[in-house]
Amino acid sequence: NVWEVFRSAVSLHSHTSHSRETLDFIPRLSRAVPLLREAVEAQERRYKRIHGREIDYFGAWWTPPLGPREALAVERAQIVEKLGLQPLVSLSDHDNIEAPLLLRALEEGRDTPVSLEWTVPWAGTFFHLGIHNLPPRRAAQRMAALAEFTRNPRQEELEGLLDWIVEDPHTLVVFNHPCWDEKGIGHQAHCREAAAFARRFRAAIHAIELNGLRPWTENRLNVALADSLDLPVISGGDRHTSEPNALVNLTNAATFGEFVEEVRDYGYSHVLVMPQYREPLSLRIMHAIADVMKDNERHTHGWTRWTDRVFFRRATGQVVSLADSWHAGGQPVIVSAFAGLARLAGTPPMRVALRQLSAPVQELVL
Repeated sequence: NVWEVFRSAVSLHSHTSHSRETLDFIPRLSRAVPLLREAVEAQERRYKRIHGREIDYFGAWWTPPLGPREALAVERAQIVEKLGLQPLVSLSDHDNIEAPLLLRALEEGRDTPVSLEWTVPWAGTFFHLGIHNLPPRRAAQRMAALAEFTRNPRQEELEGLLDWIVEDPHTLVVFNHPCWDEKGIGHQAHCREAAAFARRFRAAIHAIELNGLRPWTENRLNVALADSLDLPVISGGDRHTSEPNALVNLTNAATFGEFVEEVRDYGYSHVLVMPQYREPLSLRIMHAIADVMKDNERHTHGWTRWTDRVFFRRATGQVVSLADSWHAGGQPVIVSAFAGLARLAGTPPMRVALRQLSAPVQELVL
């Protein structure tokens, strides 16, 4: 009965249609699902035979299916309907603040924190920092400086940049999924760099994230990193589709600024694990992909077909959607095959079967 103890629940780190997500998840996920692995590997061989090169998964991207209003509504609904608490929601797209600025122009979103997930290139890899609750009147200026560092990183400038960001006492900086080796330099090498990065910039990092879309073995490493730095762990759902965040924070704060004060000044953080985190991770990801590959007649930007929301860059540099490419007869077979398998995996019979085939869920005890 959390409503008897806490006043609010906080949803941190979730994405809207204003994020760009690369397609590199396809080979990563397919390695864990035999049915997908065989289909993807066959299409990769076919692509190389026809085009004479490997598929560039990083040269294509998709955008999450929910617009800012829909994403905000999904997170609020879970907190109100399942927990009976006041919702405090911070949406954080990759390297832009468009969604919260749009929401703040609406009555329903006027208190939305101006937040983002910032990409920080570092030592042959990169990290993501959740920057929550930038001062609205100065948010565009800060966003421009953050974007410039991502484009042209100069390590000697990072400390001053972070000091500038955290000089506002209502801004929260979270080290998101620090032990996730997204760049692929090797898990141990990445974790060493993450620990060194966190130690060096400890004064500007207020919490370490427990991530709702990463396995518990990795989240335990995040807990150990937080303990070594005497920092709190904090929730980060990392929602990209219609499933609400699997981890949230509980608080007695009435506003997001008060919640930031609890974390920054006192190190208070109460993380609640929602039921969906206990589902097998590979199954949750397959459901998310099936969600991405659904059409949406009410899409915020008018991208009603899922192929309207997937883009790639031609050899000429031109950016086109899959919908435009397919209309011109250039259908990428691998994506089409993957889409069909993802939809199949989203049907009730296949969901039951995949649950039985998936690895058992690990204990969630800290």
